[in-house]
Amino acid sequence: MAWWKAWDLTETLKSELSGKFERLIVALMYPPYRYEAKELHDAMKGLGTKEGVIIEILASRTKKQLQEIMKAYEEDYGSSLEEDIQADTSGYLERILVCLLQGSRDDVSGFVDPGLALQDAQDLHAAGEKIRGTDEMKFITILCTRSATHLLRVFEEYEKIANKSIEDSIKSETHGSLEEAMLTVVKCTRNLHSYFAERLYYAMKGAGTRDGTLIRNIVSRSEIDLNLIKCHFKKMYGKTLSSMIMEDTSGDYKNALLNLVGSDP
Repeated sequence: MAWWKAWDLTETLKSELSGKFERLIVALMYPPYRYEAKELHDAMKGLGTKEGVIIEILASRTKKQLQEIMKAYEEDYGSSLEEDIQADTSGYLERILVCLLQGSRDDVSGFVDPGLALQDAQDLHAAGEKIRGTDEMKFITILCTRSATHLLRVFEEYEKIANKSIEDSIKSETHGSLEEAMLTVVKCTRNLHSYFAERLYYAMKGAGTRDGTLIRNIVSRSEIDLNLIKCHFKKMYGKTLSSMIMEDTSGDYKNALLNLVGSDP
């Protein structure tokens, strides 16, 4: 279906539907990269920025996916995603988001230089634990420009040097949205599927459902790796994703989500 025809249908559906169900159906009508561009645009427009949405998308996508999202964003909104992020955020959070957007982390060769990994671990330790005040740019540079396989080795070496995990150091040295961004990079590096399982679980756990997070993660992963995410979800939380959706949602919205999620692992 041509994009403009899908757009007409989306507008018609919006007038016929309402609430969470409308939000889910509209999300399904968007081509993948256009949907993620829309989520980023919505996170920045109006009062207050939803930093969590921007962090989630930028930290969990590959370089190629980010390039496609940037292209869709510019086509649909007539501005540069990087410039809009710079205009909407500041300080070290802005730096880590721009660094992630530039997508320097992919290295499909899987080659790790043990010497460089050790040096990076020592640099991180010196930047965080050994001096008063944290050298945030050192953390940002290493987390955002090294490949996942290299970073896993860095995290191992770091733990030997610091006697604590990189996550514990980030929690003690940073706070707020910068802490969330750094921890998200670490989680996505360690296991992308566990990261999405955690996002889905906490979208439903406790009082009130974060429907935006629930919809975005189910829709955006449904044709990529949702089956793997479901397996990790069950392992991590002792219940299936679909059973939690059944407890937490209702009506057409619940049925549509269950159809997308499919059978239990």
